[in-house]
Amino acid sequence: MKEVVIGIDIGGTFTKFGIVDKEGNCLKENFTSTDKYTEFEVYLEHLHTEIEELISSINEEIEIKGIGIGAPNGNYYHGTIEHAPNLNWKGTIPFVNKFKEYFPGLPIRLTNDANAAAIGEMIYGGAKNMRDFIVITLGTGLGSGIVVNGNVVYGHDGFAGEMGHLNVKHRGRMCGCGKRGCLETYVSATGIKRTAFKLLAERVDKSELRGISYNDLTSKMISEAAKKGDKIALDAFEMTGRVLGVKLADAVAFSSPKSIFIFGGLAKAGELIFEPTRRYMEENLLPIFKGKVEILPSQLQDANAAVLGASALAWRELQKLNA
Repeated sequence: MKEVVIGIDIGGTFTKFGIVDKEGNCLKENFTSTDKYTEFEVYLEHLHTEIEELISSINEEIEIKGIGIGAPNGNYYHGTIEHAPNLNWKGTIPFVNKFKEYFPGLPIRLTNDANAAAIGEMIYGGAKNMRDFIVITLGTGLGSGIVVNGNVVYGHDGFAGEMGHLNVKHRGRMCGCGKRGCLETYVSATGIKRTAFKLLAERVDKSELRGISYNDLTSKMISEAAKKGDKIALDAFEMTGRVLGVKLADAVAFSSPKSIFIFGGLAKAGELIFEPTRRYMEENLLPIFKGKVEILPSQLQDANAAVLGASALAWRELQKLNA
């Protein structure tokens, strides 16, 4: 009988889930709507039904050992989702306690999505055998998972590692969190769009990005334009890499990682984002850190990476229990 876990990634629009074995093979996966459900209890009941259907569709004998969940504003200590701005359910949601009613007896752990990505990188990706590294997720916003001495840094309250809300510029761009000048307003798929539009407004360079509305513009379009030599697009990546590189130099100063892994849609731009980020990080490092820290693409850049990250949380918790 094959031992497996259930990995669940809760996003603002969709929830992805899958059945994953110890080697990181996803036997089956599916997704369901998140934003369709305004009532948390209704969502949870529907999610349970969908997972049970997925389990029954597997044509081999399996034993489910646990469940791992990655969620925005997920609190590892309490198993709660707290004040997530991109979810319909406001306040503090006791996710794990409620979910245990559907899966009694199974160990269930929850953390935020970036921490799940870091654990996934450690179990299945490029951080195998590493004890000190950082994962930066570049999607609509910027998330971060920080691993020190083999353990994810959670802080005293479960919310450590919110690098996306480090301040980049006093009274800078408005952030969805209510603050101004947060890193993710400059470094993310949304952030690079804002930068490109600022450059288009300030300059007269010819650019294929002109005439595209803000709502229609994507970071992929900016990447494609940059590969063709579009000066506005190239400078948008240069500015984004500068901001990220400077803040990663700060992160190196407080955690001294061996490697920093970049994950998410914006990372798919490759050297357009990696080269300036490396350059500006090195320029801003203390001499004792220069030449020691790699910036690498995540090795989990595929369709089920978020599910793998959540499942890795479950396997890691089972290791702790067995130990």
